[in-house]
This record gives sequence, structure tokens and C-alpha cells, in this order.
Amino acid sequence: MTAVDDSVTPGGMSPSPAKEPSPTGPDPSRPRGRDTGAAETPERSPGAPRRGAAATLTLALLAALVLLALLSAGIGAYEIPLGDVLASVQHRLGLGGHALERSAESVLWNIRLPRVVLAILVGASLGCAGALMQGVFGNPLAEPGVIGISAGAAVGAVGAIALGLTFLGNWTVTFCAFVAGLVTVLLVYAMSRSGGRTEVVTLILTGIAVNAFAGALIGLFIFFADNAQITQITFWQLGSLAQATWPKVLAVLPCALAGLAVAPLHARKLDLLALGERPARHLGVDVERLRIVLILVVALLTAAAVAVAGIITFVGLLVPHLLRMACGPGHRFLVPGSALGGAVVLAAGDLAARTVAAPAELPLGVLTALFGSPFFFWLLRRTRRRQGGWA
Repeated sequence: MTAVDDSVTPGGMSPSPAKEPSPTGPDPSRPRGRDTGAAETPERSPGAPRRGAAATLTLALLAALVLLALLSAGIGAYEIPLGDVLASVQHRLGLGGHALERSAESVLWNIRLPRVVLAILVGASLGCAGALMQGVFGNPLAEPGVIGISAGAAVGAVGAIALGLTFLGNWTVTFCAFVAGLVTVLLVYAMSRSGGRTEVVTLILTGIAVNAFAGALIGLFIFFADNAQITQITFWQLGSLAQATWPKVLAVLPCALAGLAVAPLHARKLDLLALGERPARHLGVDVERLRIVLILVVALLTAAAVAVAGIITFVGLLVPHLLRMACGPGHRFLVPGSALGGAVVLAAGDLAARTVAAPAELPLGVLTALFGSPFFFWLLRRTRRRQGGWA
């Protein structure tokens, strides 16, 4: 490891030379009775308010998630009062309460709750994947959907459906989505690198090309698919949680939990990587190994989400950036906070998709794109203004 010059501070600025003592004695401009050699009183650490804001925001997100889960479980074509929802959950957990009538119990536990749990898992996966992507690529415009990872994973899932692949049983679609998502993210990463850094414009243009190519492959699969397969493929393209079941929850649960458990372990290394590749290496970070590990985690989280919910874009872009604006860029909060925020956003989005146009249901992927696209446009122009153009 190359030794760091002692004349350079960690912030990259050379320290000011020590002030020589005045030959005529103490400086008369200084007030008497004060120890001029004592250190100045340190200012309040700028991280303290951010830590307080992070704790407050975490509690607010948890409360919002619990409230949304309870509301989503009760609201629908078959209304279930909030008290009955709580009583049924307590009864199932052995904490008292009481069972509901047969129809209400069936609606709650076979239709509503699997959908709520799936929305939480998918939202947490997409939010966490977005935070990791932005940390790995070093810019706030990276997101699995924007740069084509979601579309690539969808190609794997759609291909498995259209070709009738069942070599891994219920895991076949998830496995194919994971492999396709991994290939896509490695391709985007390789093509967006230039001169040892990731270029924002190249990243976005590569994502446009990958999304177009993935759309062409999906169209090709539709051409050769039968009517039943076309219905399933349409589900992947629009994104929805309408077909949520407990088996689908169990299929995505291991992938989502594994990715969500591994991601926060690399938060400190992502903070060091934000200083630049060379300083991170001097501080002991194996940059390439870190990138490979996190790219695998992103592919796993994205594949898990796409395999059960289809293409849902902009969650991984919007949530981490808003949390970064509120509580700063520290990944110790940003990575788990983005998972929590993504769960809240998707739970709220799914509730809106079910109720806004009732009795019809809006595609969830369409709804997130309607709100996420203007935000992405604003973020793109804001980043461009700060950098003074792309040239």
C-alpha cells in the first residue's frame, strides 16, 4: 500500500503553517485574562442533527409502514374493519383476539395479507437495490429500472414463461431472472466505465439501449407465445401484485432476505468509496471486490422483485435520493432506510392502484412510472446544472 504523505490531511487540503510567536510578546489585540494557547471551543458536529433526523425519519417510516399494512389489509371490495384485522392477526399469533367469519378470514389471509407482505418485500428490495446502485456507480441517477437491469431480469423471467422452462420447479423463473439481471448489470457497468470512473451520460444511454433491446426480446417471446403465456408476459411488462399468493411470497423471501441482510454490512465501505477510488484503496477497501459483491446483491434483489411483480421502475431512484436529501449521504442509514422507504412507497402505491380506479385496478408499474418520471427529469436537470453541462 502506498504511504500517505503526512503533509496532506484526510480532507485533501494541506494544513496551514504554524504561526510563529511574536517576538514582542503576547498579541495586544487579544483580550487579557484568556489563555491564548488553549484550543478554540469546537463547533457542534454537523453529523449530530443528521443522526437525530435519521432516527426520527426511521420511526416515522416504521409507523407509516405499519399503518399502510393495516389499511391495505382492510380496504377493498370486501371491507374489513381495522379492529377485526387486528383481532384476527392476534388470534393467529396466539395473543388473544378472535377469528373472523369464514369469508372475511379467507379474504384477509388468502388475498390481502399475501399482497401486503409481497409489496413490502418487493419495495424493500427495489429501494435497497437503488441505494446500492447509486453507491457503486457514484451518482444519484443510477437505478435498476433506469439503466435496464429490471428489463433484463424481466427478459429472463419472460423467456422462462414463453419457453415453458421448469427445470427448477417454482424457482425456475426467479433463477432465470437472476441470471439475466446479472448479465445486464455487468454489461451496463462495463460500458459505462471510462477513464476509471462511471460517466452519467454513458450510464443513461446504455440503459436506454438495454431497455430497447430487452423490449425487442420480450416482443419476440410474445410473438411465439400462446394466449395463456401472453397473459403472463403482459403481467411482467406492466408490473402488478394482483396475483400475490403465499407460495410467491415464499419464493421471493429467501432472495430478498439474503440481499437485505448482506447490503448493510458494506455501508462503511460505500462511504469510503464515495471519497474516490484511490482514497478508498489507501484506506484498505478492495474496490473491485466490493463492486462485484454489491453488483451480485443488486442483481439478486432486482431478480427477486421482478420475478414476482414484473417491471416496477423508479422506486430505487426516488427513495434513496429523497432520504439522501433529508439525512445526508451516509450509507449506514441510507441502505436500510431505502429498504424501509421502498416498502412504504410500494405499499402505498399498491393501495392506490387497488382503490383509485375501483373496481378496476391500475397496473402498479404504470403508477410508479407516472410519478417517478417527472422526478427523474427534475433530478437529471438538477445534476446537469450542478456539473455545468455534460461535456
